[in-house]
Amino acid sequence: MPPTPLQQLIIERIQRNGPITFAEFMRMALYMPDYGYYVTGPTRMGWQGDYYTSTDVSPLFANCMGRQLYQMWEQLKRPSPFVVLEQGAGRGHLAEGVRCWANHHSREDDFVAALDYRIGDLRMGQDAVAENEPSDATAQPHVILSNELVDAFPVHVLEKRNARLYEVYVHVQQDRLSEVLDEPSSPEVADYLDSYHIPWLSFNDGWRAEVNLAALRWMKCTARLLLGSSPRRKRHGFILTIDYGDRARLLYTRHRPRGTLVSYFQHQLTERPLVRPGEQDITAHVNFSALIGEGRKQGLRLHKFTTQRLWLESMGMDDELERLRTHDFAMAETQRSSNQGQIALLKWYDLRQRAATLTDPASMGNFKVLILKR
Repeated sequence: MPPTPLQQLIIERIQRNGPITFAEFMRMALYMPDYGYYVTGPTRMGWQGDYYTSTDVSPLFANCMGRQLYQMWEQLKRPSPFVVLEQGAGRGHLAEGVRCWANHHSREDDFVAALDYRIGDLRMGQDAVAENEPSDATAQPHVILSNELVDAFPVHVLEKRNARLYEVYVHVQQDRLSEVLDEPSSPEVADYLDSYHIPWLSFNDGWRAEVNLAALRWMKCTARLLLGSSPRRKRHGFILTIDYGDRARLLYTRHRPRGTLVSYFQHQLTERPLVRPGEQDITAHVNFSALIGEGRKQGLRLHKFTTQRLWLESMGMDDELERLRTHDFAMAETQRSSNQGQIALLKWYDLRQRAATLTDPASMGNFKVLILKR
């Protein structure tokens, strides 16, 4: 397989300066201007890309997000404008879905008029969030949300060998990218697992784990963006993030001997992240203990931590499914023998199956929903 243009650039850099951390390789593979996976090439998301999100699966996801934002608006005493910032919005489909839900369900109580939904396409998360308070006070977000954003931040990779932790670096061997182990690149990387009391010493040699320092920087910057920098102006708001992962003690276990790092190419999962840099997605599970801990350091408190399945149920998805069945798809029952009835039945089956995908405990239903507030 001939090297991709980005692969050749990475090889030349390593030959010139020496091995790089996996985090640096991942940053280049995903975000390097003109070459990275997320900044060039065809559409990566959706059924024609390499992966899909909950918004692609069913409009019910956006409807539930609309209800969640409505509840937050009420808890914040109905501010107008009500500024919502979605980070890493991609194609903007979630924003479209939320606005559509608001137009159909909240005209009578001014929510649709108050809603100011803004989107941002973050590249690196920690670098793209402004740390300074906006000059326009009305632009201060009341809610900052993200859906499957943090899992794509660059991660360091650690491996246990002979009762020690080494870091995985990327170097060149016979004109190909390969791995080499060396000392951790920083104290933050070396001490990361111990800070969450992970008993890695009891795990077998070869055990691996990912260290997402970028997630900590992102949470710090996002909290500052939400709360502002003025000590005299105490702001209230929410950070909502949805992603796959878990708390640290459930994430870093002996039952994941090779960690959670995977790649996706044309909807196929692969464990060869060094292949095709710039042409495949690379992702790792999120340590939600890190996000919760950093949020608390910034003055936020834990409001909710649950699964996507339970969150969708709490937002009334089952009730909406029943309403759609009895109203929009009534012909599936009353005129089942007709062509129109059969079409309605097939559409109903499709909608129900998509909802089941969102809540499947073995898949998207086990995504985690984290809400921090002040």
